[in-house]
Amino acid sequence: MTPAATAGGRHDVPATGKWTGLRQLKAVLGFMFWIGPMNLDPHLSMNPALTLKSWISRNPNVLGNEVLNKWGCDLPFLFKVLSVGKALSRQAHPDKELAETLHELQPNIYMNGNHKPEMALALTEFEALHGFIGLKELKDVLCGVPEIVELIGKADAEQVLRANEHVGEEKVKAVLEFIFTQLMSSNKDTISELIFKIKPRLNMEKEVLVLRLEGQYPTDVGVIASPFLNHVKLNSGFLGANEPNAYIPGECTECMATLDNVVRAGLTSKHQDIRKLFSMLTYQQGFPEILVGVSMNPYTKRYLPPFDEFEVDCCILPQAASVVFPSVPGPSPFLIMAGKGTIHAGFAGEHVIGEGSVLFVPANMEIRIAASSMELQLYRAGRPDTKNN
Repeated sequence: MTPAATAGGRHDVPATGKWTGLRQLKAVLGFMFWIGPMNLDPHLSMNPALTLKSWISRNPNVLGNEVLNKWGCDLPFLFKVLSVGKALSRQAHPDKELAETLHELQPNIYMNGNHKPEMALALTEFEALHGFIGLKELKDVLCGVPEIVELIGKADAEQVLRANEHVGEEKVKAVLEFIFTQLMSSNKDTISELIFKIKPRLNMEKEVLVLRLEGQYPTDVGVIASPFLNHVKLNSGFLGANEPNAYIPGECTECMATLDNVVRAGLTSKHQDIRKLFSMLTYQQGFPEILVGVSMNPYTKRYLPPFDEFEVDCCILPQAASVVFPSVPGPSPFLIMAGKGTIHAGFAGEHVIGEGSVLFVPANMEIRIAASSMELQLYRAGRPDTKNN
């Protein structure tokens, strides 16, 4: 499906368009919709041959001076909606320094030198794997799955089993790196044999996850590595640099810095760089940070990750309620997930919006959105206003 965004010659009104909406999204596993400067960029419905990126390049003032001065004639972020049916690849996102190195060494794979922080807000129950489990959970895995101990070696497994808080974090990290590398370096025959041995006794939630992933990616090394990662059920959260992660099932909105620099290893048919993944990971253990939204008004929560490319608002308007989104120095895409209502912007008057509507609001434009006969649910992405936050 090619999303549409309408844009006229004036820039004192928001661009509008349409996508499937949340109800249809739930029925289409593997669906992805995004707004931003990528190859699958939305097209303008008034001119189907013109992408949003092309339109912005012809009308750069819609970005505002702050964005133009720092990022040039591009949105500094991608705003996406995902419906994940089959697990997405196990991957890690390079930090700025590593991204620059990877781009210099392999520019055909790592397209630029920017980092790729990202944040996901769950629309339905959403599962992910993120970061390494803590020491206690790691011991439980090794005690409960002797086949993994056999694979990585008893001597190294014993180092973990004997470790405690007095051993030192760096020593535990070094052992974790070694055994994870051993595991991820295993060939398909070894992985297949290991899964065959443990299948009959898997019944706990994390163990059942192994079966689910094996059904999607038979003999993939990412399947047997999954018990080493935190199994997270997200309402919201952000993914930091140099940490392993993978989305499993569910629907979410996602915002990320503008690029596609990803180092993959497992649960994918795309290019994998397992050795690079081993070397870039921090091997930090423990449950990941889950971002908590800040209330901006009775209807809106703002999620502010620790970087300056983007922020995301979630707004749920009851019937007949309204809210004002103040003007900000950068552009703001809006996605209407459910309900019906109206939008009022500048001199443009009032326009009807509803489930599936997409808005592209230029910089420095205040808009007012009102719910009509039912609750209205929407998400907005934008660059943080550092002067007022």
